[in-house]
Amino acid sequence: MFIQTEATPNPNVLKFLPGRMVAPCAPCEFLSIDQATASPLAEALFQLEDVTGVFFGDDYLSVTRAAHGRDWSDIKPEVLAAVMDHFTSGAPLIREGAHTEEESGEDSEIVAEIKSLLDSRIRPAVAQDGGDILFDAFDEETGVLSLRMRGACAGCPSSAMTLKAGVEQMMRHYVPEVTRVEQVL
Repeated sequence: MFIQTEATPNPNVLKFLPGRMVAPCAPCEFLSIDQATASPLAEALFQLEDVTGVFFGDDYLSVTRAAHGRDWSDIKPEVLAAVMDHFTSGAPLIREGAHTEEESGEDSEIVAEIKSLLDSRIRPAVAQDGGDILFDAFDEETGVLSLRMRGACAGCPSSAMTLKAGVEQMMRHYVPEVTRVEQVL
């Protein structure tokens, strides 16, 4: 098994491409060892020193290291070994019965349009950098759209620019009801 790695705009996150589907149904993010118990792979990665976050995308995973922890040259071989061990073992990505994020409820026409634009144009671009962006809320009175950044995008120095220069401009162009985009932490 050959696993490629890519740098991301966030220096504390490295993207790993195992050459197979990782989370084809829905992206998953784990920010603590307690959350990671839902996934054998995430749990194994959190056992490594200085791993502080794990994000599973469609065909990649992003691993976040502690800001003042070890260098990637020390952590990367350990992550590669854990990923290879997981995929060669045949273990599931998510344990049976484990709770993962779910969306519920009926969306207004504007919210449905926002989510469609996020899914078709924005999330694929953000995924190239090892992250994800999710709809959080839309205030129809003020036009403020709240989005949540995950994976490599969470805590990235350029995420504020991505939101304002990229996402906000695109949203305002295609969905005129959107007046401003804010990041939910």
